[in-house]
Amino acid sequence: MRVTVFGATGGIGSHVVRQALDRGFTVTAVVRDPARLDVRHRALEVTTVPTLDDADALAPVVRGNDVVLSGVGPRGRHDGPVASTATRAILSAMHAEGVRRLIAVSAAPVGPTPDGDSFLNRRIVLPAISALLEELYADLRAMEHAMANSPAQWTVVRPPKLVNKPLTGRYRTVIGGNVARGYTISRADVAHAMLAAAGDPATIHRAIGIAY
Repeated sequence: MRVTVFGATGGIGSHVVRQALDRGFTVTAVVRDPARLDVRHRALEVTTVPTLDDADALAPVVRGNDVVLSGVGPRGRHDGPVASTATRAILSAMHAEGVRRLIAVSAAPVGPTPDGDSFLNRRIVLPAISALLEELYADLRAMEHAMANSPAQWTVVRPPKLVNKPLTGRYRTVIGGNVARGYTISRADVAHAMLAAAGDPATIHRAIGIAY
């Protein structure tokens, strides 16, 4: 499989790059600062782009590839609509190049509250986080809306709190919803789920909740 990874120097994107290479994929890693990606591999091409909002500039990095995976998102609460702006450009570039499969990271609070969730999650944790990060989640909702209204074969992965722990490959997922009583997930396992979705037709046009 040939894949393009946006946000390749980020917490999730860097894991996607490494795990895709471990699976034998050919990877195009799209970065703005190549010094931040400390991976070298014969099947890896690192491409520098000055901006992620120009579809014409992004077209060459998706050309001829099978799947696009995006870990693009804001680094802070007030970074603006980073995910939605970049994703619209990525979708336009994909459409121009005839690439259809897109998998992107969203967040659990964008999805529905699952049946059987804890009182703590329903009444305290999720409302507090949603209020605190209102602009970030608005950006992710706009990103999901752009994907859902595109011709792409899209999947969004919605993790709860992200932690820096090793890859386990053992986690719970819910297609079309969120994981009840799911509080954390490692960035490495989110990357694992994204790559798993790349080969799973059941995840096309669906959101996937993921958590331990």
